[in-house]
Amino acid sequence: MLQHLRPAVVMIALFTLLTGVVYPLAITAASQILFPSAASGSLIMKDGKVVGSGLIGQSFKSDRYFHPRPSATVAPDPQDTSKTVDAPYNAEASAGSNLGPITQKLLDRVKGDMDTLRAAGISGLVPVDAVTTSASGLDPHISPAWAVMQVPRVAKARGLSEGRVRELVAARIEGRNLGVLGEPRINVLMLNLALDALKQ
Repeated sequence: MLQHLRPAVVMIALFTLLTGVVYPLAITAASQILFPSAASGSLIMKDGKVVGSGLIGQSFKSDRYFHPRPSATVAPDPQDTSKTVDAPYNAEASAGSNLGPITQKLLDRVKGDMDTLRAAGISGLVPVDAVTTSASGLDPHISPAWAVMQVPRVAKARGLSEGRVRELVAARIEGRNLGVLGEPRINVLMLNLALDALKQ
């Protein structure tokens, strides 16, 4: 019996070492060498401090900044941990809302967001990403159309000309991946950092 047990134990130990230690360390080392920024979370630094990630959206509420698309992330309900409550931009809980297009909760939220935009003076057709969440609930990008609609508010709050802010938006547009995949987009954090760097 021992002659049958020994090879099984050796193989379990060997493959545990290979797949649980050697392989993860090798992949981590390779990614740090080949893609150091991406492997470390695409962290964005400002004045020596981490201010965010290029891959994770965050909230900007001030009129002085471009606002991201809504977030659908949640957190455990402090009153009942078997339930969740809305917690926008919670990077620990990346997930879409999975609400259907006729769900009352979704309809109420979109209507509330539209009412807020109208009250802020935004008229006409509103880009869909201004009032809907992404699949992850943490998309760091917005469409150029949504950014352009925010230009008057940002320019007024900062005392800048709309033309200057519009130029900044145009300079931050990222094209389609490989020229064909996805849509043109703007990273909100990078746009807001560029806005802060503008000389008044």
